[in-house]
Amino acid sequence: MTDSIMSKAATMEIPINSNGDTGTLPEDDSLEQAAKLQWSLDEKVGSSRGTRDLQQVMVSGPNLNETSIVSGGYGGTAEGIIPTSSIKGSNMHHSSSSSSITAEETTRGVAVEKLETVKKWGLNTYKCTKQMISERFGRGSRTVDLELEAQIEVLRDTKRKYENVLRLARALTNHFYNMVQTQHALGDTFADLSQKSPELRDEFGYNAETQKLLCKNGETLLGAVNFFVSSINTLVNKTMEDTLMTIKMYENARLEFDAYRSDLEELSLGPRDAVAMARIEAAQQQYQVQKDKYERLRSDVIIKLKFLEENKVKVMHKQLLLFHNAISAYFAGNQQQLEQTLKQFNIKLRPPGADKPSWLEEQ
Repeated sequence: MTDSIMSKAATMEIPINSNGDTGTLPEDDSLEQAAKLQWSLDEKVGSSRGTRDLQQVMVSGPNLNETSIVSGGYGGTAEGIIPTSSIKGSNMHHSSSSSSITAEETTRGVAVEKLETVKKWGLNTYKCTKQMISERFGRGSRTVDLELEAQIEVLRDTKRKYENVLRLARALTNHFYNMVQTQHALGDTFADLSQKSPELRDEFGYNAETQKLLCKNGETLLGAVNFFVSSINTLVNKTMEDTLMTIKMYENARLEFDAYRSDLEELSLGPRDAVAMARIEAAQQQYQVQKDKYERLRSDVIIKLKFLEENKVKVMHKQLLLFHNAISAYFAGNQQQLEQTLKQFNIKLRPPGADKPSWLEEQ
């Protein structure tokens, strides 16, 4: 129907009047109606197609992994289509490359830092070794603090003497422990013989009671001596040793200080050009650092020596009083005074009848 109307409109003649104007034709209305009808039909067809396409897209849906980016306008060729998967792979490759570069830079930075540390350590060791050899052969000078070095020497001598006291006290404890165990066994033997020998029951009984009493007092004395040994061991191997470790650090700092001081003095006697002045300035900074370290450790040693002396007097006063009172009470046979001595120093004995050796014998 639409085709017939359009063909009719195309073959119509348009009359022209004498003035050259087109006349009013009754077919004008028909042409206008034909055009409107054609437009409405095209709109309906396009709308129905769009609805079907939209439904198809919603059902199937696009695959995001296969989405393409089109360069150019509509109707362009396939050459301008770039798959997004290739873009994703490119980004991942770029990210992995960046991370590998960052890891390499980090590793290189750590290696450079370690190399600088080894370099500084080697230079410091060389300077200290040179200074040590110079002092040993009498060619180099050293910083001397006579008063402090005398106190250090006294401490080392005191430590050697206290170590000897500790060794002898441990030997006494071991021997006395063996004696107490022997008395315990002898008392049990006497008690057994007292039951099996009627004619000597009283004699064996007296000796059994005596050995058991000596064994009990011996265990009490062992508790006091073990406490004495433990306190001396703490004083010698912990308190004194800690101070001596600080002294060792101080002596190393003194050696480093003298090494950098000698290096600065040698540079100061050389030429005064720009390069030499830069080296002198660097040596001056290192010298100042070592000087501060030396003075700080020197102050620490003085303070620790002072506190150590006070602590040593306090500890030894208490322990020597304990040792004297316990030994005197034991060999005097004064059981009450011996027990009172342990209570005075808050010493607790191990459970009676326990045959396990003390912690000292287990070491």
